[in-house]
Amino acid sequence: MSVQTITLGCRLNFAESEAMRSLAPAGEDWVIVNSCAVTAEAVRQTRQAIRRARREHPTARILAAGCAVQLEPERFAAMPEVDRIQTRDFTAPLTVAAGYLSRVRSFVAIQTGCDHRCTFCTIWQARGPSRSLPFDAIRVAVATELDKGAKEIVLTGVDITSYESGLGVLCRRLLAAEPRLKRLRLSSLDSIEIDDALFELIGGESRLMPHFHLSLQAGDDLILKRMKRRHSRADAVRMVERIKAARPDATIGADLIAGFPTESEAMALGSLQLLGDCDVVAAHIFPFSPRPNTPAARMPQLEREIVKARAARLREAATARRNAWLDGLVGTTQRVLIENNAKGHSDSFAPVMIAGTSRGEIGDARIVGRDGDQLIGAWA
Repeated sequence: MSVQTITLGCRLNFAESEAMRSLAPAGEDWVIVNSCAVTAEAVRQTRQAIRRARREHPTARILAAGCAVQLEPERFAAMPEVDRIQTRDFTAPLTVAAGYLSRVRSFVAIQTGCDHRCTFCTIWQARGPSRSLPFDAIRVAVATELDKGAKEIVLTGVDITSYESGLGVLCRRLLAAEPRLKRLRLSSLDSIEIDDALFELIGGESRLMPHFHLSLQAGDDLILKRMKRRHSRADAVRMVERIKAARPDATIGADLIAGFPTESEAMALGSLQLLGDCDVVAAHIFPFSPRPNTPAARMPQLEREIVKARAARLREAATARRNAWLDGLVGTTQRVLIENNAKGHSDSFAPVMIAGTSRGEIGDARIVGRDGDQLIGAWA
């Protein structure tokens, strides 16, 4: 019997896919498709992945699970390619999900679900209320991943800044309990929830990697209010200023939505300008797509061509900023972890290739050039 997984969507999904292997009944070959529902395009890609899995594995049974399946179980159960669906039980005890993307960087889930009700989002419906895993379970999972050879641990979840005892407290306890943990990285953060304990670590703990991806979503206060976000534009700018003051080498990533309902050209320009105001060098740009049963889907929608054009403009500006940042790293020395195929990332999450290297190598590299979105380095 073999069990293969196909994962779409976020880093939490990648971690959970490993745990999903136990969902497949014994005695048969299975393909598990772990779905995503963050956008209409993600749902389309999920259905496409299921059809491709059936073509490529004609004799295997296909199990569909994940967020898209949770929201539309009947739709996925009706697909002729699907043999079984699996939905979540929000009352079941949580288990730590951990898994590799590159065998040296491991994603460990610390939390799932969300208590917020952003008007564009269905994830709170797909994953239920916020629930945090106990510290001891997380500590054991991290130790297990380090035993397997992980060199970097990424804490992930739906809303990790809502961790019940505080994300900063969790990180501090984890770093104290596991001295082998030399590289700790955080997935997406809700900037309004960053606590004082985390700021202390940002400013004083070298083992916490200095790249912080923030869920900003928009650069206009009225749009943020209509999204039901809990921060203002000024809050976002001040947060980045505070991070940079605590850690001058910190780099900023951000999620931004283009073409939210009622967004005017002036409002869209506010998001465009936010890239510079928050010094964003790694932007994830999402063209707005209405999700079923959300307040934003009932708001006055923009024409799709306008949405696409604004997303393209944001991506173009974000790419220009990223290219300038990468160019500025040429000639510097960066600490790099090689993850796979001689490629890895610096502490600030710049992608670096060093020819002739092996998975798991860590060292200081001189950055000698750039090839597209990839820096070229040589061990210093």
